[in-house]
This record gives sequence, structure tokens and C-alpha cells, in this order.
Amino acid sequence: MKKTYGNGFDELLKMIEENNSYDKDLIIRAYNLAEASHAGQTRFSGEAYIIHPIEVAKILVQLGLDSQSVVAALLHDVIEDTDKTEQDIEKEFGKEIAFLVEGVTKLGKVDIKSKVEQQAENIRKMLLAMSEDVRVIIIKLADRLHNMRTLDFMYEAKRREKALETLEIYAPIAHRLGIRALKEELEDLAIQHLDPVGYNEIKNRLSQNSVVSVDLIPSIIQKIRERLKEIVTQPHIDGRIKSVTGIYRKMYMQNRSFDEIYDIYAVRIIVDTVNDCYNCLGVIHDMFRPIPGRFKDYIATPKPNMYQSLHSTVIGKEGIPFEVQIRTWEMHRTAEYGIAAHWKYKSGVKGKDDKFDEKIAWIHEMVDKQNEQTEGETPEEFLYTVKNDLEFEEVFVFTPQGDVKTLPKNSTVIDFAYAIHTQVGHKMTGAKVNGRLVPIDYKLQTGEICDIITTKQEDKGPSRDWLNIVRTSEARNKIRSWFKKEKREENIVAGKAELEKEFKRNYIRLSDDKYDEFIDKLVVRQKCNSADELYSKIGYGGISISRIMPSIKDLYKQFVQENEEALPPKPFVPRANGKALSNKDGIIVEGLDDCQIKISKCCNPLPGDRIIGFITRGHGVSIHKRDCMNVPEDIAESEEPGRWLNAYWDSDVKFNLNTTLSIFCIDRENLLADIMKVCYEIKIGITNIEAKVLKSGNSIINLGITVDNTEHLNNFLTRLKKVENVISVERAKN
Repeated sequence: MKKTYGNGFDELLKMIEENNSYDKDLIIRAYNLAEASHAGQTRFSGEAYIIHPIEVAKILVQLGLDSQSVVAALLHDVIEDTDKTEQDIEKEFGKEIAFLVEGVTKLGKVDIKSKVEQQAENIRKMLLAMSEDVRVIIIKLADRLHNMRTLDFMYEAKRREKALETLEIYAPIAHRLGIRALKEELEDLAIQHLDPVGYNEIKNRLSQNSVVSVDLIPSIIQKIRERLKEIVTQPHIDGRIKSVTGIYRKMYMQNRSFDEIYDIYAVRIIVDTVNDCYNCLGVIHDMFRPIPGRFKDYIATPKPNMYQSLHSTVIGKEGIPFEVQIRTWEMHRTAEYGIAAHWKYKSGVKGKDDKFDEKIAWIHEMVDKQNEQTEGETPEEFLYTVKNDLEFEEVFVFTPQGDVKTLPKNSTVIDFAYAIHTQVGHKMTGAKVNGRLVPIDYKLQTGEICDIITTKQEDKGPSRDWLNIVRTSEARNKIRSWFKKEKREENIVAGKAELEKEFKRNYIRLSDDKYDEFIDKLVVRQKCNSADELYSKIGYGGISISRIMPSIKDLYKQFVQENEEALPPKPFVPRANGKALSNKDGIIVEGLDDCQIKISKCCNPLPGDRIIGFITRGHGVSIHKRDCMNVPEDIAESEEPGRWLNAYWDSDVKFNLNTTLSIFCIDRENLLADIMKVCYEIKIGITNIEAKVLKSGNSIINLGITVDNTEHLNNFLTRLKKVENVISVERAKN
């Protein structure tokens, strides 16, 4: 008589019995151990805990994973939640299964969202586990999917925490592995808990349209089947409705209405050969009217997760747009199961897919990047980098030779250059997209042809500004590495300047005799050997100033408390009556008379600008623009509100103002002549001109001018920005 088990294990056995590749006895042994180990344990729902590993195992069988993966799924919580050890598992089931169980256990030991540091550490473990055996993360994805299916039994804060983690980490991993079914269900479940209102709105719209889909899709399928029966042999045709998350992204992230989404309905055609795919496409375009710009050939240009298919959005006589997807059976298996469909250990046969390592190369690249991470990288920066690398909105850009490079959305031509080769990035001076010169911060679009312009100069390298432009961590790390190795002296100068700039912006003011002492304390806190090492790391990007600024502020407050030696401000005597006297710069400071005035170099205010004064220690009043980055938005809430004073320009004083403009532009003939023409038309006085062609092929013009007031200046700036090839115009910081 056949033994029955209950708890859903009978259903799992039925699933594996339909496939002769599974080791039934091994799986039963694993179940018996798991059931005995979890005896008496329950989940949040109150049901027996053993149900969870059984459901995870079912998901893996549906994905087609091997016996070892199914056994590991049944045992994946045994080490963590019972007294069993990895050695016990290895003794009973062997080293391979013990490794899989321990790998999944490590991923679950720390609550990823509890603290940023713990989250970063857990993600690092995940990357390492993925690189050693991708089955570990597939088991973890199945574990997360079942947890998400039963999330209603957790309290709200925990539900939202798990949902956000799923949306940011696990769903993108499922996408990169090409496991569509897991990815879509994980996303839908996450959105359901993060934005129930938006989720239900879309569900209601889909329900309202269910009558249309019930009639429309079968009708279209029947029409297509009639036309294709003479072209291909026994095509498989079915229909689907777009996932809730797919619609959610377009409605709430791209600000589109429900009616503006053209691929809510889709018809899928599966055939035997690639030739059949293109033949079917011709028939579809003959039957229905294609929507311009809505055709994508992912067969010729596969997605990074191995996805291949032809996509075309068309409109039938009903006036309702729908998408047609055409692929072969092999492509369909990859589209549904991704890396699981190519698993080289499947059926116990290694090397089944010769290109398997290429298909998971991105995992090894991510691990290599983290092994080469820069010093001083904070957990926040690490997580930001990982999430960016998992970003699944890509663009496909061609080299002039026809090679395709896949980049994250919003990648620039600099990212493209470094994707080709490190030295191409280092030697880049400019770029052409579709034959047209573009700025270096140009964001590439799918289908564009990008030609990187390089130089043979030996000393040519990247610009520091590129660190603020690039999108990919690969490009950013290569730029940092170059500066670290090649430009130590330059790094020290740049790092010191950047640190002092941030000191000013955050009101960190130190006397000359205390500056070095404070820097020495900062050197110790940042675990550097010297001030030069600290400056160098800041200069090449190894230490992010914005990330360590909270720590610097804490150190500064402590330092000030220990060194109460600041001199009091120089006393000023206000006039008893009458209008306050303005100084030689034509500035009146409310309540003060005959005071020393200093025009702040950080913002270089001009007559007409709204200004404010700050009482410095021993140097009079420093005048800033009211919108200067060094002026608090709310004076009353600032650290020293009593030192800020109202100030304004004396209307009785006539001004003849000098300032300098930095004009950044793409170099061309007669550019300077066109700028001079604008100066003449606006009646701008010119005091000096300095033009320089940059290594990138662009140019910068520093133009010293004389204007009447800020209105005169702003009029000139507006006209300048309209000159052809002028990219930006800024008032220079003196």
C-alpha cells in the first residue's frame, strides 16, 4: 500500500514522479529529517512550519531545478531554526547539499532591512553565494516568493519592510536571472503591500476590461491561427494580460494614463525555428496595423538576461492595441525560467550548456566590483551601487562596428566608453552619436550608434568631473582607480580644496592655528596615515565627502567645546539717527555704521542681488547672496542667528560692476565672434578674455565683463545661452 504523508508533501511527490530525473528516495529522506526537525514549530499563520519548505520545494520543481536543489529547499531552515548543524547535513546528504543549505541559511540569518550595515553585509554574502553556485539564490528566491504569498499574517511594519526589500533586491535578481514568473509575482505582491490603493485601482481597471479581454483575445488568436496554418506547422498561440506591476510602473513612474498603455493585452506565438518567427511577423503586420516605433527585435539583440523574442504592437479592427510576441520553444523556456532552463547541473549532467558561464557573467562582475570597492565606501554607497547594478531598465547601444553594449538606463557616453575598454574610457576626448557630436553627459538611448573619439596623448586621462556624470559603478571605479594610481599630487590638491569648500558650506570655521589640529583628528577618525593621504582619497573619490560630513560635524562640535578660544566679533557702534552710511561698495548693513565690509568669494554678490551680512570673527561683515549655499534657509533656526544681519544696496550709489563669466561650449569656428556680437548688442564692457580648448575637444571661455546691474547681467546671460554650441554659462567663483 502506498504511504501518504500530508502537509502537501504528497502533492510534491506527485510532481516529481511526473519527471524521471528526480531522486525520489533522496527527497523523501530529506522530508523525513525536515519534518522531525521542525516538529512543533508553527508559522505566523498558525500552520505547521514544515508546510513552508514543502511549498518552496514545489516552486523549484516547477522551475525544473534538480534533486539537490529540491532537497536543499526542504532543509533550508533546518540549520537556522533547529539544533541540526551543517556537519549533520553533510554526513546525511553529502557536501553539495550541505553547501546549498548553508548558503541559503547565511542569507537568512540577518534581517537585511534592520540596519544599513547589516543589510550591506547580507547582500555581500548573497553575491558571494550566487557566484559560487547560482542555485543558492534561486532557492532563496523561491523561499522569498512563498513568504510573500503568506505576508498577510505579519504585522504591517514588517510587511512593508519585506515588500520593499523584495522590490529593491529580489525581484531585480529574478529579472537578471531571467525567471519571469518569479519576478512578476514578487513585484505584484510587493506593490500590493507598498501601495494597496494604486494596486487596487489597476486591478479594478483590469476587471472592468475583463469582458473585452475575454472576447478580444480568443477572437484574435483564432484569426491568427487561421492565417498561420499555411505558413508554419502547429504554432502554439496563447494570450495574456500585462502584470499589475508592469502597468503600475508606466502609470505612476512614467506618468501615463491607463489608456496610454499599449501592451496591456498580448498574444504569444511559439514556433519551431527562427525563420518561422520572422515569417509569422510578416503575416501579423499584414493582418493588423503596426504602431510606429513599437517594434523590438530581441532575437537579433537579446536582453542581458538571455531573453529573446520579437515584439510588435499592433491595432486590429476593434481599435484596441495589443502586443504580439513571437519566439521559438527554446526562447520560450528561457523567457519563462531564465537561468533555471540552462542549469548545467540539471539531470546531473555538467556542461550541458557550454555558454552557461557567459550567461551568469554579470554575477561574477558584481562580485569583482565589490572585491575592488574603494576605501571608505559606506554601507549606503555599497547598497546604492548594488541596486544600480541590479537595475533592469537597460539601453542597447551600438559601436560603429555593430557590436552591442548593454547599459543601465540614463548611462552616458562616458559609461559607454568604459564598457568598451578601460583605456578607451581613459583616452576619450569626445563622442559622436549617430554621426553628431554630443556633450560628454549625453544620455544614450536604445538603438543609437556611439563613436568614441580618443587621443594618443600619453598623459591623457579622465576628468574628475566625470565622477559626477557617470551612471555605472564600472566606469566610476575605473576613473577612481586611475586617479589613485596616476595623480597623487593632483589628488592631494583637489581633495584639500574640496574639503575646505565643504567646511565653508557647513559653517565649519577654524583659525589658522587650530586648522591643522582639527585635520589631524579627522585623519585619525578616517583611519588614514597622514593629512595628505586623507586629501588624496577625497581627491580621487575613495572617500566621499558628503557621506562623512555628518561625522565631521560631530567632530567639529566636540572640537569647539574643547577649544573655546575664538575671539569675539569686533564691536560696531550704530548711528543714533539718520540714514545708515554705506561703505565704499555701496552696501548698507542694518544697525551698523562704519563697519568693515567684505564681499564673499563663495557667491560674489552684485548690486541687485538680494544680500545678507554675517559678522565674522575679527574681519568685519561678510556679504553673501541670500540664496548662497553658505546661508541657512531659516536664519532663526541656524546655529548662530545673532551673527546674521539684514543688508542691502544703497540706491544713491551708482555702480559700474565687474564680474567674470565661465562659458562652457563645444568648440567651432566663429564661436568667439558670435559671443562678441552679443556683447556689442547688449552694451557689455569687456575687461579680459581667456579661451582654452579642453582635452575633451570642448572649450571654456572666461570672460571678464562690466555691467550696470544684475538685470543687465541676466539679460546678457539669457542671450549668451542662445548662442549655438554654448552649453552652459556661470558666474565664476572668485
